[in-house]
Amino acid sequence: MWWIIVIACVMLFFFYASYNIGSGVYVKTFCRKKTTDKVVALTFDDGPDATYTPQVLDILKRHHAPAAFFCIGEKAEKYPTIVQRAFAEGHLIGNHSHSHTNRFPLLPRKQMIADLQQAQQILEQIIGSPVTFFRPPFGVTNPTIAKAVRQLGYTTIGWSVRSLDTRKEPISRILRRITRQLSPGTVILLHDRLPDSPELLRQLLEYLHENDYKIIRVDQLIPLQNLSLQNKK
Repeated sequence: MWWIIVIACVMLFFFYASYNIGSGVYVKTFCRKKTTDKVVALTFDDGPDATYTPQVLDILKRHHAPAAFFCIGEKAEKYPTIVQRAFAEGHLIGNHSHSHTNRFPLLPRKQMIADLQQAQQILEQIIGSPVTFFRPPFGVTNPTIAKAVRQLGYTTIGWSVRSLDTRKEPISRILRRITRQLSPGTVILLHDRLPDSPELLRQLLEYLHENDYKIIRVDQLIPLQNLSLQNKK
């Protein structure tokens, strides 16, 4: 009977290691900054979207708030001017894979690397600058992703507050979820492809302003020594 318990514990550990991006078991991932300063970073996944990303950019510009956009290569290739605009307005552009297929975590290493390189090449051609920051699709990590990250020299970015905005809940509930977890050094995960993305962002920015939080880009949260040692394990 004891061996069943051992196997169950091992399975739970590997599940935790893969699906908790902050675990650091496979990939050293930056998820928050230890600080007492009231600073936070906004990050957006799964764009660009032709309708909602420009609205998100309008709101960020109005509030003078920088953000990071982890783009899907296929979408960036389809809407390059949106990516160009985000970069030109001072936002960080990161790699979120080319295909964002549900099978991404299970891809063979060579196929995974080819997918990431394809997205990287597209993004770099669009913005004319190196793209070295990466967020794994679904926040899943495993030994294959770890090898790909090391080979490509990426700095992997996670989060400390997950908005769960893809659940299609009322904005008020999503906002409460975010604000309950806020603390200095927080990295917030949002999406810029959803109908409620602009309004959620607007209300969040108002809350941050009213509560004296300063918004900075996630790469500026990372201590310099961590940047240089990010994936040297």
